Amino acid sequence: MVAGPIDASSTDATVRRSLEATSPRYGEMAIRFFLFLCAAISVAVTGAIVISLFVPTFSFFQEVSVVEFFTGTLWAPAFANASFGVLPIVVGTGIVVVISLGVAIPIGLLASVYLSEYAPSSVRRVVKPTLEVLAGIPTVAIGLFAFWFMRPLAETLLPFLPWQGPFSIGVAALAVGLLIVPVISSVSDDAMRAVPMALREGAYALGATKFEVSTRVVFPAAISGIVAAVVLAGSRAVGETMVVLIAAGAGNPHLTFDPTKGVQTMTSFIAGKATGDIPTGTIVYDTIFAVGALLFTSTLILNMIAIRFVRRFREVYE
Repeated sequence: MVAGPIDASSTDATVRRSLEATSPRYGEMAIRFFLFLCAAISVAVTGAIVISLFVPTFSFFQEVSVVEFFTGTLWAPAFANASFGVLPIVVGTGIVVVISLGVAIPIGLLASVYLSEYAPSSVRRVVKPTLEVLAGIPTVAIGLFAFWFMRPLAETLLPFLPWQGPFSIGVAALAVGLLIVPVISSVSDDAMRAVPMALREGAYALGATKFEVSTRVVFPAAISGIVAAVVLAGSRAVGETMVVLIAAGAGNPHLTFDPTKGVQTMTSFIAGKATGDIPTGTIVYDTIFAVGALLFTSTLILNMIAIRFVRRFREVYE
C-alpha cells in the first residue's frame, strides 16, 4: 500500500494552530493594551507640547516679521521701543554650548578611556560613582558656585580681560561644562566597554601597545556611542537654565561675543519671563513661545543629524 503525498500547507496550518492558545489570555491582552496606552500617551504628550509651542508662535509671527526675528541684533521685547531680534540670545546659547563642550569633551573622553582601559576594578568602583556625583548636584547649587566662586576667581586669574559686572557668560559656560562631564564620561565608557575583547586581544597579538589599542582600536569601534554621548551632552548644555540664569544674568540686549560679559540665553529668557506676571495674549507673552519653539526646533535638528551620523558609523558585532 503506497501512502499518498503529504499536504505541506495543511501540516503548517496544523502546527500553527497547535501553537495558539486554546483560550483567550486576558492577562497578556491587558499587558499589551497597557503598553500600547503608554506609547499612545507619550505620542499625545509630545503632540500637545508641539501644539502649545507653535500656536502662540504663529500669533507672534503675525505681528513680528520673520526677517526681523532671525536677523535683528537687538533683543528687547519688553522695552518701550520693543525690538525682537533673536540673534543676541541665540549667540549666547551658542557660546554656552561651544565653551561647555570644549571643556567637557576632553575631560569626559579622557576619563572614559581611563575607566575603560586603564583603571583597575577597585579604582573604577570608586572613581566612576564619584565622577557621576556631579550629575546629581542641583543645577542651582552649581549656578551659585559659578557666581560666588568661579566668577571672582576668573577675574583674579585673568585680570587683563575686560570684566564688567558680576555676570559672565564664559564662566556660566565653564560651569555647564563641569555639569555635563559625567554625561560624556559615563556614556562613552559604556560604549568602549561594549567593544568585544577579541578586538583588543587581536591588537595585542599584533604587538600593539595599550595606548595604541585604546586610541586606534577601541575608540574608533565605539565612535557611534561617543558621538551619542557628545550630542546628549550638547542637548543638555542647550537646555540648561539655572546655571546660566544665575551666573550669566539678563545680559546685554545687544549682540556680543565677549565671554566676560553677562549675556542672556534662550533658556534663561524663558525662565526669567515665564513668571506669571505677563498678561496672556500680549506680544511679550507670545515671545516666550516663539523662543521656546526655536529652542525645540534647534534641539530636534541637532538630534536628527546626530542620529544619522550614529547610524552611518555604527559598528555591529556578533
